[in-house]
Amino acid sequence: MIVFVLILVVVVFAPSLWVRWVMHAYSEDLDGMPGTGGELAQHLIERFGLESVKVETTEVGDHYDPVDKRVRLSEANFSGRSLTAIAIAAHEVGHAMQDHQNDPRLVIRTKLVPIADKVARFSAGAIWAAPIFALITRHPVPFWVLAACGLGGLLIRMMVHLVTLPIEWDASFGKALPVLKAGSYLGAKQERVVSKILRAAAFTYVAAALADVLNLARWAALLLRR
Repeated sequence: MIVFVLILVVVVFAPSLWVRWVMHAYSEDLDGMPGTGGELAQHLIERFGLESVKVETTEVGDHYDPVDKRVRLSEANFSGRSLTAIAIAAHEVGHAMQDHQNDPRLVIRTKLVPIADKVARFSAGAIWAAPIFALITRHPVPFWVLAACGLGGLLIRMMVHLVTLPIEWDASFGKALPVLKAGSYLGAKQERVVSKILRAAAFTYVAAALADVLNLARWAALLLRR
C-alpha cells in the first residue's frame, strides 16, 4: 500500500515539478536577447493584426484572457529577456491567435473553465457538509448524495483540465514555435530550448489535472472510510 501511494504521489507531482524546473532553468536574462517578453508579445500582436489585444502584467500567472482580450504576463516574463520569457510570451499570444481565428476549442474552454471552478468550489463545500448532514438527519442518503455531488464536481474540473491540453499544445506548437522559427527570432540551439519550455507550458494543465486526481482520490478514500 505504501509503495502504491509513493508511486501515485510521484506520478501526480512529477509533471508539476518538471514544469517548474524547466521554467526556472531558462529564466536568466540573456545579454544578446533583443527584446523582453512583453515587447515580443506586443510585436507579434501588431504583426498578426490582433488590434483589440493588449499586453499587461499580472500577479496571478501568465495567461490570455479571451473576454478582456489581454495577454497577461508575470513581471519576470513581461520585463525579462530570458528564453522562458520569450517562450511564454509567444505561447500566450498563440492563444490570442486562436481567439482571433475563432477556434471553437478555445470558445468551449472559455465557457467551461468558470463553470468548472464554481462547481469545484461547491463540491468542496458539499464534501465538508456531507458528514454534518449525516449527523443531523441520522440517515445515510443525504450523506451519499452530497458526497456524490462533491466528488462529481471535482471529477468535472479534472476533465476540463485534461480537455484543455489540445488547446495548450496548439498554442505552443501550432502557433508559438512556428512563428518564432519563421521569423528567425532565435538561433537553432535556442529553438530547441524554447521547444522544451513550450512543451512545459502546454503540460501545465496536465499537472493541474493530476493534482485534481490526487485530491479526488484523497476525498474518496476519506468518504469511503466513513
